Formats: sequence, C-alpha cells, structure tokens
Amino acid sequence: MQAKWNIVPISELYEGLYDGPHATPKTSESGPVFLGIKNVTDDGHLDLSDIRHIAEEDYATWTRRVEPRPGDIVFTYEATLNRYAIIPEGFRGCLGRRMALIRTDANKVDRGFLFYYFFSPAWREVITNNMMTGATVDRIPLITFPKFPVRVPPLPVQRRIACILSAYDELMENSQQRIRFLEAMTRAIYREWFEHFRIPGHEKLPRVASLIGEIPKGWEVKPLESLMTDHIGGGWGKDVADEDYTEPAWVIRGTDIPDARLSQVADVPHRFHTVQNIRTRRLQAGDILFEVSGGSKGQPVGRTSLVTPQLLSALGDESVICASFCKRVRPDAVGYGSELLYLSFLEGYESGEIEQFQVQSTGISNFKWTEYIAQTHRVVPPAALREKFRAHVAPMFSQIATLGLQIANLRRTRDLLLPRLLSGQVSLSVKK
Repeated sequence: MQAKWNIVPISELYEGLYDGPHATPKTSESGPVFLGIKNVTDDGHLDLSDIRHIAEEDYATWTRRVEPRPGDIVFTYEATLNRYAIIPEGFRGCLGRRMALIRTDANKVDRGFLFYYFFSPAWREVITNNMMTGATVDRIPLITFPKFPVRVPPLPVQRRIACILSAYDELMENSQQRIRFLEAMTRAIYREWFEHFRIPGHEKLPRVASLIGEIPKGWEVKPLESLMTDHIGGGWGKDVADEDYTEPAWVIRGTDIPDARLSQVADVPHRFHTVQNIRTRRLQAGDILFEVSGGSKGQPVGRTSLVTPQLLSALGDESVICASFCKRVRPDAVGYGSELLYLSFLEGYESGEIEQFQVQSTGISNFKWTEYIAQTHRVVPPAALREKFRAHVAPMFSQIATLGLQIANLRRTRDLLLPRLLSGQVSLSVKK
C-alpha cells in the first residue's frame, strides 16, 4: 500500500529557525569559524578550505542568537539562494551574514529526508515563488519561511528515502577521500624526490652546485620551456556553426580545471571552431592545461590539469581544446615526462612561485607565461629515475581520474533518483 504524503508548513518540522548576525565581526587569524555563503557548496557540503575566523573573545557575542550544533541544517536566504548543508561533528563557529539554520524535530521529520528535500524540484519551486528580487540581491523572507509547504510521508518512509540517498553520498565521499589521499601521495613523492632529493635506493647521492642550489651529481637544471615540445593558447569558437566555424569541440575553461582533474565535465561547453584551430589545438592524453588569465582575489591564475584518457573518454572521445585564457602544454615525454612537469606546475602554484609572474589589470589577473617558462628552472634527473618516478605516480593519476568518473556517475544516478523519491513516484516498502 502506498504511504500517504501530507503537505505541512515547514514550521511543524523544526524546533527552531534562527538567522545569523546582520553585521560582520572583526577579523581574526584564528578562532571559531564565521560561516559564510562561500562555505556552503551548491551540492550540499561545507567547504572550510577558505574560512574567516572570529576572535575567541567575541564568540559569545556572535552566538548569542544561536550556536550551530551538529545536525543543524544551515542555508542561505539572501544573495546566493538554495545552498544547504548539515553541520558536522566537531564544528565550532557562528552563522555569517545571510545565513540561517533550522533545528529539526526528530519526532516529526528525519533530518536527512528534509535535507534532501531541499534539493527537490518541489522545494525549489517554493523558493522561486517566494523569492523577493531586490535592487542588488535576491532573498527569501524569513518572516514567511515558516509557512513554506513541505510534502512529507510517514517517518519510516522518510528514513528509508534518506538512507537510499545518503548511501550514494557516502560512496562519493569515500571516493573523494581516496582521491585526496592519492593526490597527497603524488605531491609528497615529488617533493621527496625532486626537492629534498630523498630517493629510495639513492640516499647518498653526492651533490654539486647549480643555478638553483645544490643538486645531485649527474642531474641537470633546465628552464621550463625546454621541458615541453609545444605550448599554444586555446580558442573559444562560436555557439552556432557557420561556413568557417564548422568543427564541433568541447572547450575546457580555467573554471573547469578543478573538475577536469577528476574527469568531471558536466559544465564544459560545446562550441564550433575552424578546422585550423582544431588541428593545432586539439588535446591528447598527456597534455597539460595551464590557466594564464582570470583568477580572482585569493585565487591566483595558474591552475593546471593533466589530460588523462579518462577525461577524454568522459567527453565522448570527441575533439577537445582549452579556452582562450589557457595554454595547452605538450610535455617532452622522452626528456622529462607529463606527470613530472604537471606536478612541478602544482608545486609552483602551491608555493607561490607563479605569483611573481602575475599582472593585475581590469579586475582580472593575467600571467606572464613567456617569462615564466624562460626564467623558471627545474631539476632534470637521469632517464632511469624519471621512468622509476613515472612508474610510481602514473597509476595514481589513472586511479584519481577513474574515481572521478565513478563520482560523476554516482552523482548522476542520485540526481535522477532524488526527485522521484521525494515526490513519492517510487513506492518504498518499509518493515514495520
């Protein structure tokens, strides 16, 4: 028998609704988190990689209205709408501006069910219908929020739905953790071998002076430009084909690079290009993408991604180029290697090496690419060590790309299932 779903005001499902302070505290280098809109992702997670702190002595003041607890559902109600996340164990902080939270009533609603319901078409329609468009930002009025309707089945069905959807999220998070571990491993091996020169089996390499300091005897130092066989800017093409722009191809932009590392391509645009552009710019496995324009405050240009077979497969093995604000770098596979050059770019970004080659103009950052590759040097180990290094890290990059594909497939399946489960289209049997 199909469970009955009832439409109730959301106020019946929570113990309290609270918004954050309508001001901004003084900044602090450490202390509790000041949770802002940027810390809540579109797909329902907290991103605490870039946080603002409040001073410990100010914490009581900024949590006077509410202190977020594990299990609270935080959400945005102004500016960037429809962002939701659950406060995890161990979190200590306060709500930022334009943030609110609800503390669910466990006797009325399963917290996980309500969290997923916020991503359903039915709830998004409610938000759209109640959205107030202002001169500068959109918002939903918290004064009427308690009346917003929610369609809920009995608690056992709610728990079953939350269990099904959370299983997908747990699988994705497990894969993300494995990716983070593998990424950290490749970076750590690179640093140990080519920055600290601590290589298993080669612990007592004699050192000699070089342009960049002491290096192992028999190694060389070369400028970046000599470690690549080709580098060329990308293109943008046109939305619609015409007599000149006849060739379809995907275009990976700088903003797509973080996802491209994981073979996730949902937002990559498809456009039309000239035959010449495709011929000279088409990506192949082993190429490297390097962002040379764009960026923002706190995020310098220079993001980079290794082009893997999995990335090209995710795009249907069709033609792919990078966008105009990027470079396609073709490493010298024999004289240096794709993985080695890619990791050197990542380290240059992380260490701040690339920042001296940036130029700020008209609100965006540009990059002095020619100067960078001519003036920046890398150590070049003997061929046997390069091959040994590649044997270590190439399988890790392949696994990272494969895990990224798995995450994309899991997300796609979950996103197809979510609206059907949360509308009651899928009949669920629940043990009594």
